[in-house]
Amino acid sequence: MSILAGYTSAIVLAIVALLMIVESVERLLNPEFIQFDQAIGVAVLGLVVNLVSAFMLRGHHHGHSHAHEHTHHHDHNLRAAYLHVLADALTSVLAIIALIAGKAYGLTWMDPAMGIVGALIISRWAFGLAKDTANILLDRSVDRELTSSIIAALEGDTGNRVADLHVWRLSSTKYSVIVSVVALNPKPSGHYKGLLEGIHELCHITVEVHGRQSGA
Repeated sequence: MSILAGYTSAIVLAIVALLMIVESVERLLNPEFIQFDQAIGVAVLGLVVNLVSAFMLRGHHHGHSHAHEHTHHHDHNLRAAYLHVLADALTSVLAIIALIAGKAYGLTWMDPAMGIVGALIISRWAFGLAKDTANILLDRSVDRELTSSIIAALEGDTGNRVADLHVWRLSSTKYSVIVSVVALNPKPSGHYKGLLEGIHELCHITVEVHGRQSGA
């Protein structure tokens, strides 16, 4: 579910970026009066809140990552939340820069221009998150090292050959596998499942066993 939530968040980020661009272009074409002091105060307050939130999410994100370091995967939903907060913080920084420039030098166009810059950066973040989560949802990101470990564990048992293997992700750290084994001396499926017990990423294993003749 965290992967699907991460993908959804990426789409939301992209929509926010698009709305930012539309609003910024409209303000470039039709400039509005800006109360600089009040606007700067609100932007600074927003920046402080977002930095605190980003710090808290980053600490949780790293703690979660280290706890699952052996899998080399992260919680994409948490990453999405972190990117949302960073996006808000970025827009606050750009707004502060633009507002100060507008107040000091009369460069009122800086505010909508910075909005466009921020939207482009957020779009890039959204694209990266959407790409990563889409690959997982479409089963394109199964670790080759994992599949190699499965094959090695099964074929390391004398007389076995993996005829077919399908692995897909159930969560950011867990996988399901269906494997077809051709064995010289077929044993119950539990024997082959036992060969995979050392691969902790696997939480659901289905094994089909077929016999073969010697020398085949």
